[in-house]
Amino acid sequence: MKKFMAVVEYDGTNYHGWQLQKDLPTIQGSIESALGRILKSPTRVHGAGRTDAGVHAVSQVAHFSADWAHSLAELRTGCNALLPADIVVRYLDRAADDFHARHSARSKTYQYQVLNVPLRSPVQRLYAWHIPYQLEVSLMNVAASYLIGSHDFAAFGSATDGTPSTIREVLEARWDIAVNEGITRFSIRATGFLRYMVRSIVGTIIMVGKGKITPKEFRDILVSCDRSRSGPTGPPHGLCLVSVDYDDFLICNGNFTTMTTSKT
Repeated sequence: MKKFMAVVEYDGTNYHGWQLQKDLPTIQGSIESALGRILKSPTRVHGAGRTDAGVHAVSQVAHFSADWAHSLAELRTGCNALLPADIVVRYLDRAADDFHARHSARSKTYQYQVLNVPLRSPVQRLYAWHIPYQLEVSLMNVAASYLIGSHDFAAFGSATDGTPSTIREVLEARWDIAVNEGITRFSIRATGFLRYMVRSIVGTIIMVGKGKITPKEFRDILVSCDRSRSGPTGPPHGLCLVSVDYDDFLICNGNFTTMTTSKT
């Protein structure tokens, strides 16, 4: 058996998340079905991040093991021919025997898009949360700065399977404005995430942007570890997995980059 690594892009609109669910369409299920038809045997696929229902990805990393004697190009082409139009394998390569898409990752980066203009956009309706009210992005960035470091994020999410601790380390967190697009974008990079963590953080920081709470009050919510104190959870369609970082390479916006310099 050989181990393979794949980089997958998908529009999560029509799926109940990455992880297999009985009688429900999922990303993992679609890929396993395609591989099963090609390889003529059940094939388990493991992902770097278990994105929730409606969440998108341009850099989901996955691995699987298979007996395959033909070229990588043939395997990728065959898989994409069987996958629905909203899922594609962008990159496929052999992987080291000890590689694990999730456990080998050093960090992951998610981006959340807010369409901050008066009128809604039919084109952006599946990829950005429309908020027609003016947001104070400078205050939102003050609040985001309190996320940096190792904290107990229980106020913003629940523990994931196999990792009961709610302590995570956030390496970067910031809001940027794409003026010509009307998009206000939140980027967060961390060694790991709780379930609903990014969307809950976004919903609570939006309260800062609207002037409903102060950055200090946001920090108090973080420190409290009390889920009931956080704001509304942002809708899933604004969230996208954009980057996964490993010791020797980086997957960013679907592209594979070998790391040639030391990391900090």
